[in-house]
Amino acid sequence: MSTEPAASRHLRVLDGLDGLDAELVASVRRLLAAAQEADGTAALNEQTLLAIEVGDAPGARHLLGTASAGSREAVVAYAHLDLPAPGSGSDIDALVEASAECVVHPEHRRRGWGTALLRHVLGESAPHPVRVWAHGDHPGAAALARSLGLDRVRELWQMRRDLTVPLPDVELPAGVHVRAFVVGVDEPEWLAMNARAFADHPEQGGIDATDLARRTAAEWFDADGFFLAERDNRPVGFHWTKVHPADGSRPPVGEVYVVGVDPLAQGGGLGRVLTLIGLHHLRDLGLGEVMLYVEGDNLPARRIYERLGFARVSTDVQYRSSP
Repeated sequence: MSTEPAASRHLRVLDGLDGLDAELVASVRRLLAAAQEADGTAALNEQTLLAIEVGDAPGARHLLGTASAGSREAVVAYAHLDLPAPGSGSDIDALVEASAECVVHPEHRRRGWGTALLRHVLGESAPHPVRVWAHGDHPGAAALARSLGLDRVRELWQMRRDLTVPLPDVELPAGVHVRAFVVGVDEPEWLAMNARAFADHPEQGGIDATDLARRTAAEWFDADGFFLAERDNRPVGFHWTKVHPADGSRPPVGEVYVVGVDPLAQGGGLGRVLTLIGLHHLRDLGLGEVMLYVEGDNLPARRIYERLGFARVSTDVQYRSSP
């Protein structure tokens, strides 16, 4: 493995409470675009992208790897570290986990950047275990994780479906009606239902009012594609869709952003119906393809999606350090 000359390599650590300045955001975005072009998958999740743009919770860190490029410094490696809340360092809370994501520019890989980023992440997160995402399940990421003693603990599948293939009709369960989400009205009840539906989910179940407000204020948000199912004037499920705009030669793609059903309403097929409602909506927008993410070990959800014509196209992997 070749290494970047030490004199030209620098690692900066910035507090994540504030978003990066405009110049750094632009530099990180160039890095992400190059990585996605090379790898065929996004290097960071949506939560990290929001943190880059508008700031994050206390305890978060931006790790910026820069290398000399003539007379200027270019960001060639980036990591986001989300540490447990301050005060979680006692013996009782020692197993509270940190999380991280890392990306290295394709032209600067195999030069020690990945090792430098991860070693810093592991050192700064101690004594807490840390979970690190590797988007796309690339052999290089797997080898790096093994070299630093990280264990493979979670898989997230990306599945896709051709929307030009006919969809089943929608048949709502008795007593259920569906309407669009109303910003400024539905947030409290949706947050409570989402927390119940995803009580065991490490990311979705933790969404709070600030997270929701950031998403509903995002350029891509469309309330007409955010469906709420109600029974007796009480929300019992939802399907939030998303549209990814065209990117270069790639056409726009719809996404089953998240489907949730209140635990008290599960078992009656509402999740499948809500999924179909969103798929019909995305097809009617003229989109030709739809994607979604599902936990690799969530067999019931995978079976629903497979029966609706979805197939796996890639896998994101999460690695975990030992406590």
